[in-house]
Amino acid sequence: MSRTPASTTAAACLGYLELLTKGAPAQAYEHPVPHDDADADDLSPDGPDPDGPDPDGPNSHDPGAEAEAEAEAAGVERGRRLALRIRAELEGRRRREAELTALFETVHDLAGLRDLDDVLQAIVQRARRLLGTEVAYMTLTDTERGDTYMRVTVGSVSARFQQLRLGMGEGLGGLVAQTARPYVTEDYPRDARFQHTDSIDTGVGEEGLVAILGVPLLLGGRDVIGVLYAADRRERVFEREQIALLRSFAAHAAVAIDNARLLTETTQALAGLREAHATSRRASEVHDRLTELVLRGGGVDDVTRALAEVLGGRVEFTDTPDAALAPAVERSRREGHAVREGGVEGGTWVAAVSAGGELLGALLLRGHAALAPVDQRTLERAAMVTSLLQLARRSAGEAEQRVRGELLNDLLDAAPRDPRLLRERAARVNADLDAPHTVLTARLDAPLESTSPGGRAAPDAARFPVAPDAARFPVAPDAATGADRQRLWAAASHLAATRHGLAAGRDGGTVLLLPVTGHPDAASRPSGATVTEEISRTARQVAAELGRAVGGPVTVGASAPVPPPAAHPGAVAAAYPQARRCLDALVLLGRQGEGAAAEDLGFLGLLLTDTRDVAGFVRRTLGPALDYDARRGTELVATMDAYFSCAMSPVRAKDVLHVHVNTVAQRLDRVARLLGEDWQAPHRALEIQLALRLHRLSGALGT
Repeated sequence: MSRTPASTTAAACLGYLELLTKGAPAQAYEHPVPHDDADADDLSPDGPDPDGPDPDGPNSHDPGAEAEAEAEAAGVERGRRLALRIRAELEGRRRREAELTALFETVHDLAGLRDLDDVLQAIVQRARRLLGTEVAYMTLTDTERGDTYMRVTVGSVSARFQQLRLGMGEGLGGLVAQTARPYVTEDYPRDARFQHTDSIDTGVGEEGLVAILGVPLLLGGRDVIGVLYAADRRERVFEREQIALLRSFAAHAAVAIDNARLLTETTQALAGLREAHATSRRASEVHDRLTELVLRGGGVDDVTRALAEVLGGRVEFTDTPDAALAPAVERSRREGHAVREGGVEGGTWVAAVSAGGELLGALLLRGHAALAPVDQRTLERAAMVTSLLQLARRSAGEAEQRVRGELLNDLLDAAPRDPRLLRERAARVNADLDAPHTVLTARLDAPLESTSPGGRAAPDAARFPVAPDAARFPVAPDAATGADRQRLWAAASHLAATRHGLAAGRDGGTVLLLPVTGHPDAASRPSGATVTEEISRTARQVAAELGRAVGGPVTVGASAPVPPPAAHPGAVAAAYPQARRCLDALVLLGRQGEGAAAEDLGFLGLLLTDTRDVAGFVRRTLGPALDYDARRGTELVATMDAYFSCAMSPVRAKDVLHVHVNTVAQRLDRVARLLGEDWQAPHRALEIQLALRLHRLSGALGT
């Protein structure tokens, strides 16, 4: 029995269904595998034909058969088309299912990212993978410049392309950013719909891109934050499903970008808050530390150490800023803030230390090219604390100087004093009145100019407090001004404090009472040196130190040793006139700016001292020659006596001495080596002759 058209069509359709169940490719539908014959026969209402093929079958030329054959072919073709449509629908659904799965996985992965750079990189990589393109990239909107810039690329090889910027409306991406709509092109270089520019075309050309799809990254449905692209280096048609997929992905990506931005901003804000909290805590700790320093009586050195620990670098305090820093110090004082002086040591921060408009110095922070605002305020606060400490030290110094001056004036007044009270008062200013002392008078005769003769600026009067007993200074014409005397007194008070002595203003000058043993210089006194020699050296040192302090020559006269003032308070008053006479003698001799004791003035010193130490004068004048005669049994002293008695004639002296003239010459050479080459100079010769006469008289009198 032959098959009917209906049975043949049904068999073909079943064959197509089998292809669908097997997932066969589309090419297989051109020649489908027939369905099993038994199954096909079962579909016939009459069952299988036992008589074999119909002689009037398809090979016959029966017109009716041809019509049936055509109807059968049409049915089979319709079945094939339906099968292909079903296949395409199933393929589309499978593809969409795969794409949605990939999209959900991508969104899930993006949700787990926190760093903005990681999020952007992941978006571009997934976009490339979802659409299977060679290149994917992203541009972000620059609201300040009004354009978009390349942010991330995957698969790109051109550096120029990776640095592109697209103005609004320029190229495909600029048009997407401007209109907030997706755009696609099969062949961008030839697509006239877009505004081509040289920079964009050059970059795209170097990258070799042809087919490009761009979709906007939208927030809130209208704010374009960027554009996401998928591109190939060959012509390609992006299907509607692919465009829709990339748009969906871009929508999720925009949210992920915004979340990452918010998270980054929040993280940065939290970090800023933590830093601000730490900074505030550190500033509070610094404030508490500086306050503690003031309360416990700390000094400027404590402030600089604490500041160096907090800010790092090297912190210094200077009360005399050098010329390089002077402009910065003045600017800081005027503005009330720390300023940076970049020309000094590569970066030095300067904070003026001032009070009431008076400059007391400056804090210098070295080694910081930049300084955070809170650290700058810390430096300024430290400068304020330093000014308080400086004022406190000045007040304490003034009080101590006043106490020293009052104590010395009491001793100079020679009023009866209780030794116990004297010792207690001296202990308050760290002075020891149980040691031998010397009285020194210092005077600055000429007024100081704004600069010293050597060009060195005279000290600022504001640095030295006014003497509490300034009324004792009489104003003499053509003498030092009151400000100059105050500088001298302040400098003398500082020197007295360092040497554990006393200082006071008296009779137009300054008086010091210094120990001749126990101060630091005593330890270096040469072996065998007498107290008198130490007093002379002290007078010279005091003259030099005061001269440096006030910027001009200071003359100092010293008295003979004073016994411990606590036990002999009247001795100070008795020694004071001697020191003044020594000072006057130095001025009369034209030796301003020097320091000396009466014993240093030769025979004139005999007239100045009350003790009339003849033996000491002879010893100081002839000592080396006397010692040489005692050791060697020579007659150098007798030779000098004969030499001067014979009008300084060696020829006459040899007759008196009964020696050869060469012997006289040799002895005189020895004297020159012992007493100095100027021993025959008029002023030395007079002293030596007087000493020889006194030596001869003392020997005759047996004293």
